[in-house]
Amino acid sequence: MTFEQQEKRTRKLALGGLAAALAAGSFLACGAGGDTARVHHEGSVPAESKIVALDAIDTVEFGLKISAAGPAVIEEFLSLTGQIRSNEDQIAHIVPRYGGIVKRTNKQIGDAVRSGETLAVIESSRSLSSYSLKTMIDGVVIEKHITLGEAVDAHTQAFVVADLSTVWVDLDVYMRDRHRVKAGQTVLIKAIHGQPQAKGVISYVTPVINTKTRTATARVVLDNKLGQWHPGMFTIANLLVGSSEVKSAVPKTAIHSLDDEAVVFVLDADGYSPRTVTIGLSDNYNAEVKGEVAAGENIVEAGGFTVKSELMRSKIHGGHGH
Repeated sequence: MTFEQQEKRTRKLALGGLAAALAAGSFLACGAGGDTARVHHEGSVPAESKIVALDAIDTVEFGLKISAAGPAVIEEFLSLTGQIRSNEDQIAHIVPRYGGIVKRTNKQIGDAVRSGETLAVIESSRSLSSYSLKTMIDGVVIEKHITLGEAVDAHTQAFVVADLSTVWVDLDVYMRDRHRVKAGQTVLIKAIHGQPQAKGVISYVTPVINTKTRTATARVVLDNKLGQWHPGMFTIANLLVGSSEVKSAVPKTAIHSLDDEAVVFVLDADGYSPRTVTIGLSDNYNAEVKGEVAAGENIVEAGGFTVKSELMRSKIHGGHGH
C-alpha cells in the first residue's frame, strides 16, 4: 500500500468516526412555522481553520451533493387526524314491504350485490304469497338482521347495503384552527400506518363544535374504486393553509450545528467553508436562510457531516483541511 493510499484510508476511518459522533449532536434550528431561530455563541473558530480544501474530500466516495441556494416557496401545513367512514349518501337500509316469514336468504355480510338483485325471499302474512326483497343500489352488504324462518314486519331493517366506491374522511379540527380550514382546500390524506395515501378536497366543514370533543369536522369525499380505504381506518391529513416566497432557501439537510451556531457549508474556489445563518420560515423540505449565504451560492446539500468531520479534524491538527 502506497503512502497516499494509507493516508486516504486513515482519513476515511477518521472521518467516519467523527461523522458518527457529530451526528448525535447535530441539529436543525428550524421550526415548522414562521418563528425565526438562531443560536449565538461567544468566540469563533479562527478564519484560517474554517476552510476544507477541495482535495481533502472525495465527493463521489462520501456522497456529497452540491446545489445552489435560491428563491423558494415555503409551504405551511396543518396536520389533522381523522377516520374513514362510509358515505352515508350511498347507504341503503332495506326493509320488507310487508310483514311475513323469511323463506330464503341469498346474501351474507361482505357479499357484493348489484342493483335489482334479490337479497331474501319473504312469504307475506297478508296473501301467503312470496316476494323478493331487493337492493336498489350496487354495493356491499355491511349488515344483516334476518334469518331463515324469522318473522319480520315492515319496520324490520333486514339488510344494510353500502356503496363503498366513495368514502368519507372526517377530520377533527380544533377550535384554534377552525378559521384556517375551509371548503375547497386541498388535503393530502394517508392511513395512520403509512399506506395508502391520496389527495382530496374538503367539501364541508361543520358550522358547530362538538361539545364532547371540542372539535369541528372537516369532510373529504374520497374516491375508493380500488377498495383501499376501509371504514374505521384512522388517517392523518396534511392541509396546505399558506405559502410564502423567500429570497434565499436551502434544503434542511444542508443545515448543521457548529460551535453552537446554525451553519451551511458553502463551496467556492478555495474549498468548503461554514457560513453562519439565521433560519427563517421552514417547511418539511426547505428552510429560509438569512445572513452569510446569498442566493446563487453553491452549498453542500448532502454529505455535510463529512465536511464537518474534516473541518474538525483539521482543527485538531491545527491547520487547513487537506
